[in-house]
Amino acid sequence: MGCRLSALGGGLRRMEIMMSNLVSTGRLDLFVRRAGEEGGPPLVLVHGNVSSGEFFDSLIAELSEVRWCLTPDMRGYGGSERKPIDAARGLRDFSDDLFALLATLGVDGPIDLLGWSVGSGVVLQFLLDHPDRVRSLVLEAPMSPFGFGGTKGLDGEPVWPDFAGSGGGTANPEFVRRLANGDRSDESPVSPRNVLRTFYVKPPFEFHPDAEERYLTAMLQTRVGEDVYPGDVAPSENWPGVAPGSRGMNNAISPRFCDLSGIARLDRRPPILWIRGADDQIVSDTSLFDFGYLGQIGAVPDWPGAEVYPPQPMISQMRAVLDEYGEYQEELYPDCGHSPHLEHPERFTSDVVSFLEGVK
Repeated sequence: MGCRLSALGGGLRRMEIMMSNLVSTGRLDLFVRRAGEEGGPPLVLVHGNVSSGEFFDSLIAELSEVRWCLTPDMRGYGGSERKPIDAARGLRDFSDDLFALLATLGVDGPIDLLGWSVGSGVVLQFLLDHPDRVRSLVLEAPMSPFGFGGTKGLDGEPVWPDFAGSGGGTANPEFVRRLANGDRSDESPVSPRNVLRTFYVKPPFEFHPDAEERYLTAMLQTRVGEDVYPGDVAPSENWPGVAPGSRGMNNAISPRFCDLSGIARLDRRPPILWIRGADDQIVSDTSLFDFGYLGQIGAVPDWPGAEVYPPQPMISQMRAVLDEYGEYQEELYPDCGHSPHLEHPERFTSDVVSFLEGVK
C-alpha cells in the first residue's frame, strides 16, 4: 500500500473515502469518522490526549482497504460532546463510551482495536472490561499500564501514598492557557503548535502545511477545564507539591485510579502488536513529561533524589506486563518520536496490515 497521499496530508482520496457524523449513543454524542466497507471486519482507532481522530485521517485512508475503520473522538475532544470525565473510574468512562458506540452501530462481534498514547490505555481498559469482544490490539506509543507519573519499579509501586507527581497538575499551565485561548502561534516553546512539532514527533520532522494546520485545529478543539483536560489538582506535602484530583483526563490516567496490569491475568489474551518510536519524549523511561525525570535533570527544583523519586520506567513497566501477558510482539522504529503512524506511515501501515492478517 502506498502512502504518498499520507505524506501530502490527505488529498482527494481522503475526501472520497471518509464519512463522519455525530452518533448519539445514549451516553453522549460522539463524532465518528468512518472509512472502508461498512459491515466489514471492524477496526476501531482511539486517539491520544490533546488530539482527535483527525490525527488518523491518512492512516484510515490506507487501512480502509482491509478494514472498516471507525475512529471516534473521545468525550471532550474533537467534535464529540463535552461530558465530565470521572477520574475515579480510571479510563472506564471511555471504555463504556466505546462499548455504547459499538452497540449503537450494531457491531456485536469481536473487533480489532488500535490505540495511540492514552488511546492505548483506553483499548487496554476495553480489553479488561470486555475480553470476549477483542480480536486483537495494536498499541502505538502506549502509556504505562500503571498510569502516567508517580510510580517506580517494574511493578508500578507508588512513590507517595497520595500519588503526588501525577494527575491534573502535571500539565504545563502555560500550555493549558494557550490551548484554552486557541493559540495558533509559534512564539512560545509551549504553544500548542510547538508542542506538536517538538513532542508529538521527533524534530526535525516537518508536517505538510495543510496537515499541520488540521492537526493543530484538532488539538485546539480539546475542551479545557477541571472536569475535562487536564482536570483538577490537589495540593500535596510531598514533592513536587501536586497530587491528583478526581476529575478530568490527566487524573483518569494517574496511577491513583488507573491500573491496566490486570490484562496479564486474563484467561483470554488476544494478540498484541506494540509499536513505539525509539526517540519518544512523552512515553519513555526518560520522559520529559515525568516529574521524576524532570527533577533528575534539574528542571524541577528540590528533587528528593533517585532513591526517593526516580524517573518512571514507562517502557520497562509496559514490557514487564506484556512479558507476563505473553501474546505480543514489539516493533521499535528508529528515528521516530511519539507518532509512528505520522512519522513512518508506510512502515506503520504495512506492520499493522501484516499483523491483522496474521491474527487467527
